Amino acid sequence: MAEDWTKARFPDVPAEAGHYESFYLKACKPGEPLGVWVRYTVHKRPGDAPSGSLWFTLFDARGPHAAKVTVPAPSAADGELIRVGEASFAPGRVTGEALDCSWELEFDGPADPFLHLPRTWMYRAKLPRTKTLSPWPLTTFSGRVRAGGREVALDGWPGMVGHNWGAEHAERWIWMHGAGFEGADGAVLDAAIGRVRVGPLTTPWIGNGLLVLDGERHRLGGLERMRSTEVDEQPEGCSFELTGKAIAVRGRVGAERERFVGWVYADPDGPEHNTANCSIADMELTVSRPGRPDAELRVAGGATYELGMRERDHGIPIQPFPDG
Repeated sequence: MAEDWTKARFPDVPAEAGHYESFYLKACKPGEPLGVWVRYTVHKRPGDAPSGSLWFTLFDARGPHAAKVTVPAPSAADGELIRVGEASFAPGRVTGEALDCSWELEFDGPADPFLHLPRTWMYRAKLPRTKTLSPWPLTTFSGRVRAGGREVALDGWPGMVGHNWGAEHAERWIWMHGAGFEGADGAVLDAAIGRVRVGPLTTPWIGNGLLVLDGERHRLGGLERMRSTEVDEQPEGCSFELTGKAIAVRGRVGAERERFVGWVYADPDGPEHNTANCSIADMELTVSRPGRPDAELRVAGGATYELGMRERDHGIPIQPFPDG
């Protein structure tokens, strides 16, 4: 029987264990720096009952408008991926509200998941302690969002749906997603890159990503390509190189500092990260494949760049909402 990669894990977590889990989406308006990022999360400290949070950001060139609320007793039943209070994240439909923000969104198409970890047994094993996948690495969104008295209509905005969970976050991580590339219908880059603490040491960057180009899916990164993975990161963007079988992707993703939102992300056992996210970032890629000319891909305002870090002197204002 095929595994359901959209299934929530938190209902089966033992009472004594710690756990975090999130379902999230991003969508960007083609041709304009206007985007939406929504996240439903579960946070459970060892021995405690889980709490659920709703995170929302509307991004535009003037800066982000963000909100977050936390309530007890998240659930997952009756065809929903997750329910937090009265807010529902279900296949094809996402609704909810947080403070002065609300959203009613629909997205298209069956799940065509990308598993960032290269072996399915890794999603059942204790290690790695963070599991990431994209049930819908590319989809389109329609509906409405409201933020601070402003209403925005979505009409076929490209975006994605992601799912991750685990016992702790990576020591340092980058998530990037690009879609809506000029002249490249259906192209998408979805990558999670992390540095993991192992005892007193921290690994080099380990990348796991998907590139879809010309109708072909390419897996990028992995442990075996750690030496060819290059990352030069700052809070407002990064340059990178990820390689796969007969393919290399070099690129840059980022935005002006004023377009970022900052959050606190807590591990189940306490330590916190600061996280900077911009979901109207610019992305440029150069894709090299043997026997073909290099492909140049660009999208303005249609990418996400997120950096999770320990430092707090990054200069991006942190939203006034605790985590955990």
